[in-house]
Amino acid sequence: RSCNPPVGNLATGRTPVTLTTCGQNSTELYCFYPDQNLLHQVSHGCGQPHCTKCNANQPDNSHLPADMTDDFFANPISWWQSAQGVHKEEIRLDFETEFYLTHVIAVFKSPRPAAMVLERSQDYGQTWRPYKYFSVNCTATFGLQDDLLEEGSICTSRYSDAVPCTRGEVIYRALSPANKIEDPYSPEAQDLLKLTNLRLLLLKRQECPCHGSGLVEKPQRFAHYAIYDLIIRGSCFCNGHAEQYKAAHSAPGSVSFLREPGSCVAVHGTCVCRHNTAGDHCEKCAPLYNDQPWKPGDGKTGAPNECRKCRCHNHADSCHFDLSVWLASGKRSGGVCDNCKHNTEGHRCQRCKPGYYRDRGKPMSSTEVCRPCTCQPMGSANATFSRSWRCHPKTGFCYCKPGVAGPSCDRCLMGYWGFGENGCRPCDCARDCDQHTGNCFNGYDNEPFFNIPIGGRIPDLVQTPANESEEEWKWNDHEQGFSALRHPEKCVCKEKVLGSVTDFCQMKYAYVIKARILSAHDKGTHAEVVVKVKKVLKSGKVKIARSNRSIYPESWTNRGCTCPILNPGTDYLIAGQEDSRTSKLLVNMNSLVKPWKAYLGKQVSDILRTGCK
Repeated sequence: RSCNPPVGNLATGRTPVTLTTCGQNSTELYCFYPDQNLLHQVSHGCGQPHCTKCNANQPDNSHLPADMTDDFFANPISWWQSAQGVHKEEIRLDFETEFYLTHVIAVFKSPRPAAMVLERSQDYGQTWRPYKYFSVNCTATFGLQDDLLEEGSICTSRYSDAVPCTRGEVIYRALSPANKIEDPYSPEAQDLLKLTNLRLLLLKRQECPCHGSGLVEKPQRFAHYAIYDLIIRGSCFCNGHAEQYKAAHSAPGSVSFLREPGSCVAVHGTCVCRHNTAGDHCEKCAPLYNDQPWKPGDGKTGAPNECRKCRCHNHADSCHFDLSVWLASGKRSGGVCDNCKHNTEGHRCQRCKPGYYRDRGKPMSSTEVCRPCTCQPMGSANATFSRSWRCHPKTGFCYCKPGVAGPSCDRCLMGYWGFGENGCRPCDCARDCDQHTGNCFNGYDNEPFFNIPIGGRIPDLVQTPANESEEEWKWNDHEQGFSALRHPEKCVCKEKVLGSVTDFCQMKYAYVIKARILSAHDKGTHAEVVVKVKKVLKSGKVKIARSNRSIYPESWTNRGCTCPILNPGTDYLIAGQEDSRTSKLLVNMNSLVKPWKAYLGKQVSDILRTGCK
């Protein structure tokens, strides 16, 4: 729920600033009529005046501004008094922080002023606006209607009568029937109630009517303003996010004074914020709670309007609200994490920085979720993709130069040789060659196999959670290269095309079939793709039946893809070599592998029947 701090006397512990004080330059003689004579008149007249001296530097004879705001229970007869003969006087209280005002009470020792203004500032005294005008005659003095005649008027004659001549009160209520506010934290309420300074302008003195014409003492000795008590009731301004206020460290020479437990009477203080808010007045969200716009508590409905925590996966200590992110999310989330730690980055510290990849064995909140790339400098192609990336952020596989393979780009792909600064060169062979010399292998048994899953998309090679959003791993538009290296689920290889009849015949393919790819398997020492043979266009020494059988790829990327592409569930035209000693059908980069089309099958059948001699 929204919170409301307790109401206290904001004047307690603060010293008002006045233009004058009696006896501030030298001892003054002044006269007054005792209170009991004025409050309990037995006969007409004020009785005999009492005259004494005032000196601001003598404790027993001083009447300082602080006497207005001292404890009126402990010091009921202390008061402040102005210098003699002044017509205009100012009493100002500077709060040094923002408060909410509820009401003001001034108890005068002298007769109340015939004209007076109560003003407030919301910008630490730079500008002032009136709360209320007080006058015996509002129209004559200020040109305003009296609120006794017109409800809601900003002027009143209610508290300007000279009688009672002492202990007369002036009262102002910020919230009155004319100022109805449903939500105390709305902009309208803040404009009315919030203040940083308060001042009373005493504009016109008036004498007590009981003063006779035959005064023994000089009239100017009665000509002063005097106030017993100045009470300013209000509450801490905490935007509905705090119920308590704590005193902060006081400025040098200032007083930090707390009289009533929990009340706002300290010269310096801050709200004890709740609802994940922060600031002296809970006017902002706490550092890690900026996922939605800050709002004050709703004083009408009681809704707390708490600040929501950003999703930074424990990799940031703070976040900030970004309006564009908020709008792009449909006003669901607008937090952007600041200074992501543990080698993470992104609005939510949800991906690894360039040069690191995500360890899928650890939760995203782990401090060790991002591990450094381990790329072979000679084999990795830092300039092929976005210059900042050294390895794939999901898998940790490095980006290899042409013809280079391995998670760290430390060897040649099958079908390539000559590992060096420029990558690897294609073998000039029907199948694989020696990776150091380029010499072609003659038999199948001599060719190396690697323990790398192949054949379309192999889920256990690259473990990517199904619920991970694609947008978390977007790449720059200027990237180039095989998509198989960027997105393992989308394999692209440079494959052989069906050229002229002469080119086709020169390859001397041992078999040509139409087959559907069923599955792919890593056998540890070699790769095996299970197919269903649907049509045999040509066969060699290895007998081929229209049934399920295996074919053996010799070239593949180490990203879970065969080269040429063999996607499970798809029908292909496949033309390749065979190993008669092991009765294996082979597929490599020199094989012709095309998705099956009827016209393509007819074209190849015609070539086999008439073109190749």
